[in-house]
Amino acid sequence: MLNLKEKRIRRSLKTRIKIAELDIIRLSIHRTNSHIYAQLIDDKNNKILTCASTLEPDVRKSFTTGGNVAAAAFIGKRIAEKGKDCGITNIAFDRSGYKYHGRIRALAEAARENGLKF
Repeated sequence: MLNLKEKRIRRSLKTRIKIAELDIIRLSIHRTNSHIYAQLIDDKNNKILTCASTLEPDVRKSFTTGGNVAAAAFIGKRIAEKGKDCGITNIAFDRSGYKYHGRIRALAEAARENGLKF
C-alpha cells in the first residue's frame, strides 16, 4: 500500500515528464499546513531562477498564518512579479501532484492575473 505522500509524488512525476518534453521553465509549488512555496525552475540548466514563500520576512509581517488562500494568492502575485523582473512570462505550471483547488488554485490565478502565461 502506498501512503498519501507516495501517491502524490507518483502523480507529480507524470506532470514533470510532460513538462520536460515541452522544454519550458516551470512554476513548481509545494505546500504544507503552515506555508506555501513557489519556485521558477529552469530544468535545462538545473537552476532555480527565483522563488517566493510565506517564510519571507516581508510576507510574514503581512500574514499571521501562511496556510490560507489569501497568503497563497499573495505568493502567486509575488512570484509573477519576480518572474517578470527576470524576463520570464511563459511557464508550465507544476502543481506537484496536488489538486487544483484551494490554495493551489489561488496561487495559480494570482500568477496569471499578474502576467505569467501558462
